[in-house]
Amino acid sequence: MLWITRFSAFFSAAMAVIILSPSLQSFPPAAAIRSSHPDRSLISSFRKSPAFRNADECLSSAADSNVCSPSLVHVAITLDVVYLRGSIAAVNSILQHSLCPENVFFHFIVSETNLESLVRSSFQELKFKVYYFAPETVRGLISSSVRQALEQPLNYARNYLAELLEGCVNRVIYLDSDLIVVDDIAKLWKTGLGRRIIGAPEYCHANFSKYFTGGFWSEERLSGTFRGRSPCYFNTGVMVIDLKRWRRGGYTRRIEKWMEIQRSERIYELGSLPPFLLVFAGHVAPIPHRWNQHGLGGDNVRGSCRDLHPGPVSLLHWSGSGKPWLRLDSKRPCPLDALWTPYDLYRHSH
Repeated sequence: MLWITRFSAFFSAAMAVIILSPSLQSFPPAAAIRSSHPDRSLISSFRKSPAFRNADECLSSAADSNVCSPSLVHVAITLDVVYLRGSIAAVNSILQHSLCPENVFFHFIVSETNLESLVRSSFQELKFKVYYFAPETVRGLISSSVRQALEQPLNYARNYLAELLEGCVNRVIYLDSDLIVVDDIAKLWKTGLGRRIIGAPEYCHANFSKYFTGGFWSEERLSGTFRGRSPCYFNTGVMVIDLKRWRRGGYTRRIEKWMEIQRSERIYELGSLPPFLLVFAGHVAPIPHRWNQHGLGGDNVRGSCRDLHPGPVSLLHWSGSGKPWLRLDSKRPCPLDALWTPYDLYRHSH
């Protein structure tokens, strides 16, 4: 198959530059974390990641552990029991492929269970902090979607990163839990946003109109929001966000206003994506497609197998209903799921 040829060359080159060693330091969780005793069996289900260290050419000291340090690369990921295996694999992949893994600071967003102990057990020196996102923040704003997983409150936590993270954190990379990074995350971090609030790979060939209902497009007071813009679809699972500009422009509230309209007028069918499109589409700093090879989980219903998009790959994203860990455990994996396996730390898998 074409994907095998493409990836054999890609991964040979990628593995040659893996730095086998980050030293990471944990930080106290946010005071609002509710549960302090995670299931010990859950913790023991994951293996420990090897230690990854900075390469000699990394400019800053690994001992610089202040969350406000300008030398850090900030990455935000949600943690919950359902997607935990994916989140752990995503973190593992980032560390393995970072030239300066000790300079990566992880911001984990949780809603119900304190998973800090599990993170520390798997990545014993990780630089990270845990933030509690209250489900009631958005529960009254969420409308039904084509897939129940898209209705979970934690899926909307990305809307509130500017409020959750420290004020000194002016930029963050937001990543979904169903992906792996096979390139140095610092390259994505350095993306120039210009005066834009967010950066993401755009897909202007996609049928943009399908993301909203006919009623939305027939109402000028609604569809007029795109007047003067050239909106393109982008996937919100991989974004570089300028939090300073976000806070200044009150973009959390702008997203909430569209969610309120959706509750009363039903202008879209998907979960947290359409409000982002309504606010940002046509005003997104473009990022190369290699940073979101999305759709590997198939569609939102069947989760069928898919091949890669043409071109180089820095990040593989199993967006859609099919997740690699579920397909592997059911003994019905798709071919590309084998690329996720090396980053899986689940002890009882395969």
